[in-house]
Amino acid sequence: MHDRISVNNLCFPGVPLATDVERWRSLGARQVSTSTMKMRAEGWDQSVALLRSSGFRFATMVHPFMTLHRLDEDDKVESARSELSRSLAAAKEISAQTVYMTTGGRGALTWEEAAQRFCAAVAPGAAEARQAGVELLIEPAPALYTDLHLVHTLRDTVLLAEQAGIGVCIDIFSCWTEPALRETIQRTVKRCHLVQVSDYVLGDRALSCRAVPGDGAIPLERIIGWILESGFGGAFDLELIGPRIDKEGHYEAVRRTCDRLGEMLVRLGA
Repeated sequence: MHDRISVNNLCFPGVPLATDVERWRSLGARQVSTSTMKMRAEGWDQSVALLRSSGFRFATMVHPFMTLHRLDEDDKVESARSELSRSLAAAKEISAQTVYMTTGGRGALTWEEAAQRFCAAVAPGAAEARQAGVELLIEPAPALYTDLHLVHTLRDTVLLAEQAGIGVCIDIFSCWTEPALRETIQRTVKRCHLVQVSDYVLGDRALSCRAVPGDGAIPLERIIGWILESGFGGAFDLELIGPRIDKEGHYEAVRRTCDRLGEMLVRLGA
């Protein structure tokens, strides 16, 4: 597998971390990524011990900051900060390079008001991340996730990241249709520490309707070329979820993606 591909265990829903480790090894992965939801469910200490002993490099951890709450719920902020602090401690223990988050929904707030609330809520975590040597990131997500997240374009994601003093994960699935995307990538790349790769088949409506790269309409080679030429040097993370992936089988979809993305990265000189 290409050294810059990371396999996220979000690709393997409903299985324990030990099974994730087996599948990563079978795929020949060197870099991988893990969900804090799985780690919390199985126990932090047990999960950290398993992942540390696995021998993999961890490109990122997924953390649902304020996901179950709204940014206008002030009484939820302290518990969200505490959960983020625990995730950052685990990230440091397994030497994860990044932690990427959802922001929480805006509730009744305007975008600008919600952005201010997010920046204030995440500030202690941003400081902890810097001390731990972990990059704290946010990503764009489709607008149907408004209950969970505030930013739905790469343009808005980098704007909020600049305000909060944190980094960005470019999720190509969520931003590939944007105007002036190449220019936005150039603006983003200095604070971009992770890129997520999947495809989309035109006409699919059932979120999360992701597809194996090459099966859909996203011009991935062109976009990844822009990202590389802008100076991005990090990992390309796989988040393959949705009905097409379920139907094909999670392992087989990941295997095909690793082959196709690896060939593409070689062609692009990565």
